Amino acid sequence: MEIRVRCNCREENEGGGGCKEWAIVELQGVVEPQPGFHDSLPNLQIGTLCRPSSQEVYTLTIGYHELTGSKVPLKKPMLVLKKVKHSPTDRGESSGCGEVELQVVGIIRHRILFKNRPKAIISKPQPTSEERQKSIMLGSVPSNQAS
Repeated sequence: MEIRVRCNCREENEGGGGCKEWAIVELQGVVEPQPGFHDSLPNLQIGTLCRPSSQEVYTLTIGYHELTGSKVPLKKPMLVLKKVKHSPTDRGESSGCGEVELQVVGIIRHRILFKNRPKAIISKPQPTSEERQKSIMLGSVPSNQAS
């Protein structure tokens, strides 16, 4: 059985820039969604990935946890492929089984490795307008009144 691998990257990117760059996000441990999200796992947003200052340091925020990771090159690049089946009627053939073709979607040359334990993000709740007014009023009244 012959399987063709086709790359349309140069056609899709008019400048001839090659395939789209992908990266692997590697975490130590397990990410478990809450029980209510098991039905919508394919479109579930896990967290926010940021590159704050340099290209080698990344932060991943998941809920109240923040992870710091680094960009590491892979020893061998990997391809991201999409399997496409062509039926015999598509090619004008009357007999035989359909052909299988693999299309290159992207190439992976790096991984973002998060190998340290996450930091807990503790945020202070924002004061209400009444609390702000009270603190301003208390701050303007002298605490020691000499008689």
